[in-house]
Amino acid sequence: MNKKLGLILAVPLLLGAGYAGWHWWSEGRFIEGTDNAYVEAEIITLSTRVAGHIDQVAVVENQKVKEGDVILRLDDRDFRARLDQARAQRDAAAAAITNIDSRLVLEDSLIAQATASLASTQAEQRRAGADASRYTALATRDFASKQQLSTSQADAAKAGAAVKRAQAALAAERDQIAVLRTERVQAEANLAQAEATLVLAESELEKTVLRAPKAGVIGRNNARVGQYVNAGTQLMALVPVSEAYVTANFKETQIDRLRIGQPVTIKLDAYHDLTVTGRIASLSPASGAQFSLLPPENATGNFTKIVQRVPVRISLPKNGPMAGRLRPGLSVEVAVDTRAGGKDLIGIDGPDIPAGGQVAER
Repeated sequence: MNKKLGLILAVPLLLGAGYAGWHWWSEGRFIEGTDNAYVEAEIITLSTRVAGHIDQVAVVENQKVKEGDVILRLDDRDFRARLDQARAQRDAAAAAITNIDSRLVLEDSLIAQATASLASTQAEQRRAGADASRYTALATRDFASKQQLSTSQADAAKAGAAVKRAQAALAAERDQIAVLRTERVQAEANLAQAEATLVLAESELEKTVLRAPKAGVIGRNNARVGQYVNAGTQLMALVPVSEAYVTANFKETQIDRLRIGQPVTIKLDAYHDLTVTGRIASLSPASGAQFSLLPPENATGNFTKIVQRVPVRISLPKNGPMAGRLRPGLSVEVAVDTRAGGKDLIGIDGPDIPAGGQVAER
């Protein structure tokens, strides 16, 4: 009876061992898995870009928001006043240019008037000069009195002075053109400065409204109405849960066959009945210990060899069954099917280095 019972028990044990061996040979030996894996997401810290008092908080913790939704508003009365001031300065600068252009047009008329006045005084100078010459000739023959001669000579001198005055006036009007053009260049610079100030004021006013940079869920809301905040004050966190991914810390002895694009089976501790399929996206450039606060110094005398862990990032399908339900920090178990091909995790196209250590010449 004992022999028969032993044979009866041995058959299923042998069958089970055979199936287990076949399963390992056909599939299990190609699977690399770890339970040192967690859900992560790029948590965004929200803060204001200008200082002010909080006037409105439009969200609460754990609230879903879409990209561009208003998160909070600051009291914007001072910013609106600065904007109005900047607009007034812009308008004044533009009006100054218009005024200079009008003066330039007027200056053309004044130059024409000065040119005509100069022509008139030159004609008067020629007439007075001719009279003085005639009276001088007559006076030498006693046909004109000395008084008439003196009067004609005085008129000629007066006409000459009037010509010089008219010439100076014309030159002054022409110089005024250059002055006005210089003033216009300065006015254009003032207008550009006023427009830049206006753009800055508009930007500052826009910054009083904090909007969601991405779609996600609000977490750790520290903003309160009436609170004064400085630029850069951390007010709340935004978690884009739809962009969650998995970071699996594989042992350094496991990463040899891992490739970008290989399928990954993911089981979540929080959802026992669901299995998600993702793909390897990238490999960390260093082991996790190298990014710690105190990286190990292996050159010391108390060296102890420890198997290191290398973070591997696993992307998740955006429209999968867990889309929007994952939360950073959840524990998962991952299994990578290394039979599927993919891109090398290292991904460096460097020079060929033979065993001797010298770079091969191409």
